[in-house]
Amino acid sequence: MKSNSTMEYRVLGLSGLRCSAFGLGCMGMSHDYGEPADTHEMKELLAYAVDMGYTFFDTAEVYGTPDRPHHNEELLGEVLRPLRNRVVIASKFGLSIDAPQSSGPHALIPDSRPEMIRYSVEESLRRLQTDRIDLYYQHRIDPKISPEEVAGVMADLIREGKILHWGISEATEEYLRRAHKVCPVTAIQNRYSMMARWHENLFPLLEELGVGFVAFSPLANGLLTDCYTADTRFDTKTDYRASMPQFRPESFEQNQRLFSFIERLADEYHATPLANRIGVDDKQASVDCAHSRHAPSFAIEGEYRGCGYTPDNRGNPAY
Repeated sequence: MKSNSTMEYRVLGLSGLRCSAFGLGCMGMSHDYGEPADTHEMKELLAYAVDMGYTFFDTAEVYGTPDRPHHNEELLGEVLRPLRNRVVIASKFGLSIDAPQSSGPHALIPDSRPEMIRYSVEESLRRLQTDRIDLYYQHRIDPKISPEEVAGVMADLIREGKILHWGISEATEEYLRRAHKVCPVTAIQNRYSMMARWHENLFPLLEELGVGFVAFSPLANGLLTDCYTADTRFDTKTDYRASMPQFRPESFEQNQRLFSFIERLADEYHATPLANRIGVDDKQASVDCAHSRHAPSFAIEGEYRGCGYTPDNRGNPAY
């Protein structure tokens, strides 16, 4: 397949890890965005994303369903195996979900014990059908395990060739500094959008250390689109947006000024080139705004189903 020449690419920090500036967060294909998507359609979507120039694919060991708890990694492994040398695969360790069979919200249980990390990486390699993970994130900080101990395991895994780079999701300044001293961190992955800007205070530190920033939920789980209204309801058993404050009816009224601002911004700057490329509407302006904040070491991951997906709209991996 021929790659889309309009895709931009980034090197995360000083690591040398080059990836598409827009990544495809694959969680919603299997996990927490309603019932799992049709597997055949998702295989088509993943292959189509590569054809469009996407090289950055994000998953985790916990993305799945009660009956197939690791479905997301298995799906990516099957689809991306023939394209392995053309893509960057990011996965995550160190987190489990309490009572996944029950309705949400679910408690997150961190576990970054060294023996669990080693078990997790071997299982992820097997499911992803690969001999290395390009970027391996600590999914959530484990308060019982020091950053130095986690970083030490990462250094060992890098020496063994099982992972090429490592990162931290929802990192804090102290944790990042301590971990980076033991084994250089390639990137952190934190929530970031026009509604969630509290991590901007980390930007100077990232510049200082040469660490990349990967933003997840750049459209606030789809809220910053025209796809949902105050009347939208989500399945409490399968869709974690049912418990998210921004999707409560009162949120839409409270955030109307922000929605209007984004629309004016899109009109003012004619925010269409990226929208034409990835199929999102004028709320692309909010992605552009986030993307401009910390280039060139800034990559954005869109969560699949942030704005829905149909076979007739597969140009929209969704944000």
